[in-house]
Amino acid sequence: MAILLDRDTRVLCQGMTGWAGTHHVAQMIEYGTQVVAGVTPGKGGRTHIGLPVYDRVAEAKAATGANASIVFVPPANAAAAMIEAIEAEIPLIVAVTERVPVLDMIRVRDALKGAGSRLVGANSQGVLAPGICKLGVMATGSERPGGVGIVSRSASLTSEVVAQVTEAGLGQSTTVGVGGDPVHGMSMRDCLELFLADDETKGVVLIGEIGGFEEQEVADYMAEAKPAKPVVALIVGTHAPRERRMGHAGALTSAATGDASAKAAALERAGARIAGSAHLVGRTIAEALSRAR
Repeated sequence: MAILLDRDTRVLCQGMTGWAGTHHVAQMIEYGTQVVAGVTPGKGGRTHIGLPVYDRVAEAKAATGANASIVFVPPANAAAAMIEAIEAEIPLIVAVTERVPVLDMIRVRDALKGAGSRLVGANSQGVLAPGICKLGVMATGSERPGGVGIVSRSASLTSEVVAQVTEAGLGQSTTVGVGGDPVHGMSMRDCLELFLADDETKGVVLIGEIGGFEEQEVADYMAEAKPAKPVVALIVGTHAPRERRMGHAGALTSAATGDASAKAAALERAGARIAGSAHLVGRTIAEALSRAR
């Protein structure tokens, strides 16, 4: 069983009529995802790539029964789109948009308080349940259904780790890209809790990096919860220079606890197995699951 997604996931796309929305929604449909509508203000009543377009999320939800949204709205208006989906009580929102202003994301965080929505992103590559549903821009082809849950802050390393887990004969229950920006929705800890509660997920891989405190929060949670399922972590950026942004806004080491070594050490103390290099993740989770059995 996947987390966040299932075969009843019905998706609307905010910003579907733009180039990115058009391109990636077509790929999602080809994968088998039930995309039921698009939302673009001012274009309601039209059709696009064979799907109805609505002016507002609430209209699209009422007409189609959509229970998930994918956001391809440009950065200046992305926060407003997320808040609209939250106010329409869409259960799952995935925001792919990069470079959403931090102050805008703080407004989104405030809107999420007490709401019934879960937000993945912004700056997320999406959520992928192999053979069930693709919600986002993750590469497909090497994924297979299986028992390993993957939570990642890094888009490119996600593809590498998915391929390794498949090659090890394990497959994935769900892969979640939480997003690399400093302020975003679901955290690595949130995803880990869902994976630990999922009977079909037998082990979890965490892909972390420098910057922020998410990995330390996971370590604190693991130290308290003492999960029975094996958890493998890869933390990249060991040799990154301090006080310099690496790749995106979240990858900035500004404190001793934000560097890769400190994060790996905290997770190892909490019971995670640390993959020494990116090419060892598949082997490490396979060994951890073998020992657990």
